[in-house]
Amino acid sequence: MLSYNTRLPQLRLPEYGRNIQQMVDHCLTIADRDERTRCAYTIVGVMKTLLPQTGEPDEYMRKLWDHLAIMSDFKLDIDYPYEIIAPDNLDSRPDPIDVHPHYIRYRHYGREVERLIEAACKMEEGEERDALVMLIANQMKKLRLAVYPDSSADAKVLDDLAQMSHGAIVLDPETTLLHDFSIADVPAAGKKKRKRKR
Repeated sequence: MLSYNTRLPQLRLPEYGRNIQQMVDHCLTIADRDERTRCAYTIVGVMKTLLPQTGEPDEYMRKLWDHLAIMSDFKLDIDYPYEIIAPDNLDSRPDPIDVHPHYIRYRHYGREVERLIEAACKMEEGEERDALVMLIANQMKKLRLAVYPDSSADAKVLDDLAQMSHGAIVLDPETTLLHDFSIADVPAAGKKKRKRKR
């Protein structure tokens, strides 16, 4: 009678395959501790051929021994060359990242532009604030041009700036001149012609 994989126990680490799992299961049945340790080293040697080395050699070998311990369900009593992972660490999850979702009305400008506008609103009137406001407006025009190449009029950018600052920064479109930006042409793909030597 054929034995199908669907009827066999589920593999703990499927990337090594059923043959390696059977080797580990056999290693668990060896009574002599020294013989069991030699068998484990042989299994790790075979695992090295199946899982190519990535990163530091020391970390790579530690990972293989951890995998051996996992495949034996932490029941393999041998002299491990490294301190293996604890069973409790397998189910542990990292702490969740504290991310506060923030509504961005004009997503093409991004959160950083909003923060710059907030900083400019808190500054005192003067030359430094005016310079920052002009930098923000030019950056907004550049970002808008990337998303809306046909409608990057200065008046629209200045209107968006006024709305985003809740009326704290109002620039006159007639007197405020923003930089002219243009989308760079994509170079044509092709072979470069060699210059002939004369």
